Amino acid sequence: MADKLPSRYEELKAQVNFHNYRYHVLDAPVISDLEYDRLLNELKKIEADHPDWITPDSPTQRAGAKVSEKFEKVRHPAPILSLANAFGGDDARAWFERIKKLDDRVEKAKFVVEPKIDGLSVVLHYRDGQLAKGATRGDGEVGEDITSNLRTVKAIPLRIPVEGQKSKVNVPSHLAVRGEAFIPIKEFEELNKRLEEAGEKTYLNPRNTAAGSLRQLDPQLTASRPITLLVYQIVHAEGGKVPTSQWEILEYLKSLGFPVSDIPKRFDDLESAISYTETFNTGRDALPYEADGMVIKIDDLTLAADLGFVGKDPRGAVAFKFPAREVTTTLLGIDVEVGRTGVLTPRASLEAVEIGGVIVRNATLHNFDYIEEKDIRIGDRVLVKRAGEVIPYVIGPVVDARSGKEKKYKPPTKCPACNTEVEHIEGEVAWYCVNAACPAQLVRNVEHFVSRGAMDIVGLGIKIVEQLIEAGLVKDVADLFTLKKDQLLELEGFAEKKAENLLGSIEQAKGQSLNRLIVALGIHGVGEVMAGDLARTYGNLSTLSKTTVDELQQIEGVGPNIAESIVDWFARPANQKLLKKLKAAGVDPQMQRAEGKTQTGAFSGLTFVVTGTLPNFSRDDAKEFIENNGGKVTDSVSKKTSYLVLGENPGSKFEKAKSLGVKIVDEAELKRLAG
Repeated sequence: MADKLPSRYEELKAQVNFHNYRYHVLDAPVISDLEYDRLLNELKKIEADHPDWITPDSPTQRAGAKVSEKFEKVRHPAPILSLANAFGGDDARAWFERIKKLDDRVEKAKFVVEPKIDGLSVVLHYRDGQLAKGATRGDGEVGEDITSNLRTVKAIPLRIPVEGQKSKVNVPSHLAVRGEAFIPIKEFEELNKRLEEAGEKTYLNPRNTAAGSLRQLDPQLTASRPITLLVYQIVHAEGGKVPTSQWEILEYLKSLGFPVSDIPKRFDDLESAISYTETFNTGRDALPYEADGMVIKIDDLTLAADLGFVGKDPRGAVAFKFPAREVTTTLLGIDVEVGRTGVLTPRASLEAVEIGGVIVRNATLHNFDYIEEKDIRIGDRVLVKRAGEVIPYVIGPVVDARSGKEKKYKPPTKCPACNTEVEHIEGEVAWYCVNAACPAQLVRNVEHFVSRGAMDIVGLGIKIVEQLIEAGLVKDVADLFTLKKDQLLELEGFAEKKAENLLGSIEQAKGQSLNRLIVALGIHGVGEVMAGDLARTYGNLSTLSKTTVDELQQIEGVGPNIAESIVDWFARPANQKLLKKLKAAGVDPQMQRAEGKTQTGAFSGLTFVVTGTLPNFSRDDAKEFIENNGGKVTDSVSKKTSYLVLGENPGSKFEKAKSLGVKIVDEAELKRLAG
């Protein structure tokens, strides 16, 4: 009997996982609850007697274990992107017309329509068929490791293909899929009812409840919540082929045992897709989950990839948003916030009101011109809109509800934080506080300066930034580079090791590239792409600081307002002083400068794609190296790609590059090409 026990244990794991799949994914159990409990109890008994046999794919492990005080970070194998929005059929048609101009194949493309579920986007990694890691979307590049919590979600298969699936399905050695975790509306209402009966605090909406349950430190609590999931995308696949059509991807995911929505449909033309989407404008309440729209995707994933991106939005899909939910409430007052770049933004203080399950007390008023144009007055009954945005906004006043006691609003002439006169750039709606030492801006300025996309100073989070500023150690970003160990040791929470690590990160940041430093300075209107263009054109901050509005407008993408903003930033005495302090501290990066108005360098005019793990370069290092030599880096391989930079364990980009005849080089060859 003893020699049969291990095989019985494996059999029980497979059976219980299969019945979980039938119950939680298909909603079609094939055994009674009593029979299921008997199998599970037998499995638990064997594991109690043989704890060394327990493996991560055992269904008993779904309850999870305590995780560390801080979630580990997980870098996604590909960007986990959001989508551009369409607010009706005309917007969707305009999207189609735009992408049709880029590629003739769009004209005959098929489309897949899927629900846009209002939940928490997660990425699941399977290694050799076994669930190895699960992460939140995070910032799209890096998410949080919530594997222990996701194991408690019974709709997620611990091993693929699920036992009992009839078809023989190819499973890549590493498969990463994206899905949406959520709590169905019915289960959410039942959960709140149970909490109310128990005298406990109830929740406002399913989305936040699901997200909060998955992003906390006790998997036991996660397991007690009725969270489920629907999968709809393959993020990454290695060691096996996967379909190249979105419709076939959904069928493939279903064949592996993943829960997939039954709402999606494929259409031969855009008008049919729009028509199907519009049926949910009024029928969304029939959906079993909260959804804020539908997604229209090009079915041909190769074509979708070739279309590329607009900013960080893929061109191959669009989110068709449902009509917003609107309510009226009273405008109690108007507060003014000062942003990181000094922009003064009016914010409505509202009488609390519920919109789509969320209690709203504040809403944006966009800008001061908006308040004047709409004639919005304090005390007005106002119409507030929440269309899936995190921040609701005021549409305008309900004029007929006025009593005559409402008061007209006058914008501030001085910064509410530092009392400095505010300034206005001709042609813009924004008003600015230009005091670089404004306390309302300093924390956010420093936080932006040290962020991952800027100087990337590891270990310098907002709490420490606030500590440094409160202690008077940092009055501008340049002060970071003159911090001393004994100063840090006087701060609460700092010991020798922590102080040394932070100073080491700050010292390392002195070697960051010019384009990163330009991003870090937070010049109004200058993002990552433009910072790269400025760095290649001018070569250093000293040269850039002497530029003119006319010279700047010779650079593609730089208009008169942004040009004036850049010139104005460098003209301010406080900023000139800041640059001198940075240079004195050793922060003065140089790079090869373009000649005249065009970018030059070994890679001038060339487009690169990087795939796999390189021996010495990280992905960011490789991108920086290419851009510093005048080249451009994109995420997808197309006919316009000049070179594919190949590392170990490449993804599908390698095969696509070969099929298109793109030149392939390794890291050593890349360096040789740069001279």
